Amino acid sequence: MARPDTDIASADTSPQLCARVGGVPYLAIIAAGINGELFVRGSIVVSGDAAATARNLVGSSALWRAGIAGDLVMHLCDVGLMLVFYVLLKPVSRNLALLAVLFNLVQTAVLVANKLNLLLPLFLLGDARYLDAFSPQQLQALSYVALRTHDYGFGFGLMFFGAECIVVGYLIFRSRYFPAALGILMQIAGACYLVNSFTLVLSPRLASRLFPAIMLPPFVAELSLALWLLVKGVDRTMWAARANAPGLSPHQP
Repeated sequence: MARPDTDIASADTSPQLCARVGGVPYLAIIAAGINGELFVRGSIVVSGDAAATARNLVGSSALWRAGIAGDLVMHLCDVGLMLVFYVLLKPVSRNLALLAVLFNLVQTAVLVANKLNLLLPLFLLGDARYLDAFSPQQLQALSYVALRTHDYGFGFGLMFFGAECIVVGYLIFRSRYFPAALGILMQIAGACYLVNSFTLVLSPRLASRLFPAIMLPPFVAELSLALWLLVKGVDRTMWAARANAPGLSPHQP
């Protein structure tokens, strides 16, 4: 049987370690996302020009593949971060913490599957003999359609991530061991993700006007939370109090 002081020490230090560990993959996710969208795809894809995009992609296929690999690393980090948030936030509400995990799981699954749309142009613009059935212009057009499909698939995934941000923001706001302002920022971020994604489906022209300004609040919110996890962590005393409160224990089945 563990000594009481050992239990107190464990409750006091484990959430802090969990928060610090979570800050590292969160920053990696942010960095990989910016690199993939802005520096890789942003430098290769020419909006509305399938031929120029195809030329850039063929000439920078290694960079393109590196961008896809970086995205996959980002999604691996997503899984670990889900566990971190569940551990940190389940003292507030186990059910809502689990709901956030489920939203994030759907988001990650959609985005991982969506990476196939980034690989498809590499196949279409390759030198396989079976591609002789198509003209170069047709292959370029099909490649560009795959990239446009990826954009929409990315938006679909962010719908679920937006919902996750709203739930996580609510839990952070109610926690009392994170700053309430972080919770508000995450809820605003979630609302921005949802507006951006549904606007992409309902009114692409309006979505193009809103983007990229609508992504600024999510960037500020997520970067702030990631840095807070890494530098400050949680109020360990308050986390332990919430975790050990009757009916709120994170160890209940």
